[in-house]
Amino acid sequence: MSESALLDADNIYLDGKEHYIRTGCGSVSVMVYGDHDKPALITYPDLALNYKSCFQGLFFCPEAASLLLHNFCIYHISPPGHELGAAEISSEDPIPSVEDLADQIIEILNYFGLGAVMCMGVMAGAYILSLFATKYRERVLGLILVSPLCKAPSWTEWFYNKVMSNLLYFYGVCGLLKECLLQRYFSKEVRGNAEVPESEIVQACKRLLDDRKCKNVLRFLHAINQRPDITDGLKRLKCRTLIFVGDSSPFHSEALYMTSKLDRRYSALVEVQGCGSMVTEEQPHAMLIPMEYFLMGYGLYRPCYFSESPRSPLSPSCISPELLSPESMGLKLKPIKTRVSVPLEV
Repeated sequence: MSESALLDADNIYLDGKEHYIRTGCGSVSVMVYGDHDKPALITYPDLALNYKSCFQGLFFCPEAASLLLHNFCIYHISPPGHELGAAEISSEDPIPSVEDLADQIIEILNYFGLGAVMCMGVMAGAYILSLFATKYRERVLGLILVSPLCKAPSWTEWFYNKVMSNLLYFYGVCGLLKECLLQRYFSKEVRGNAEVPESEIVQACKRLLDDRKCKNVLRFLHAINQRPDITDGLKRLKCRTLIFVGDSSPFHSEALYMTSKLDRRYSALVEVQGCGSMVTEEQPHAMLIPMEYFLMGYGLYRPCYFSESPRSPLSPSCISPELLSPESMGLKLKPIKTRVSVPLEV
């Protein structure tokens, strides 16, 4: 692998620009990385997170960064009040619904003059982008969803969210709330226990959570806890969809359910073993090969100087089936319809 290529990818990702965009339901922060002339990839994080705490692990994985930054200009959208250093949103501002947040995305695309975009979302962010795709199908090229939601909250999730709402309201971003969020994000293996210390990614996430304003998180949580079921809309989607979920994620069954409701001709599910919900941070390398195959359907490839990587196909036209075995990837793959030999509509 070329060292200069790694440095180039790092420099591109460190050279981002933050935009504050006024929309119909408040101001929103968008961090933009890369060449504006390239196709757009928009991201949306989970509750209490932003691009740094939700996608940094993936984009700091050299092979994944090269694949994405070589092919896309990245637009990291933060939920209102979730960007780094965000001030507390005024209590006089109305609390947006999930519909408002989805509509906010179309305003962002119009602001930047973007047409159809690739979308990547995690948990609540995956729901927002899926809702956006059902409402504005012509503006979505494809969906890469991590531990996605599509149904209204179950009684268990609703109660759990109410507990977090009360903690936020009375105690702010306290230690107990952080533990609730960490259980949502990560597997118990990286959260640690009495014998095993928590991993560095968990420690880093805790530090980043300290920056969150409790009222801002509460507003997003309120919207997510009132979300409607969008299953019927999923059936009408024709864009290609790639779903990742950790087998230890509390949303594992939700991801399986969502996959079953999508058109099998255009969708694929990747279950990541020994991983929680936030695959982008806990096991970002597990996303590489599925994303490569997924993007090949759009004629997008990794730059050739990364072809020496053991996790990369030797060439775009020569794909080894052995690379998709659970033994080589540490993954359980459900039927994938994203091989180059299968013609798919975009």
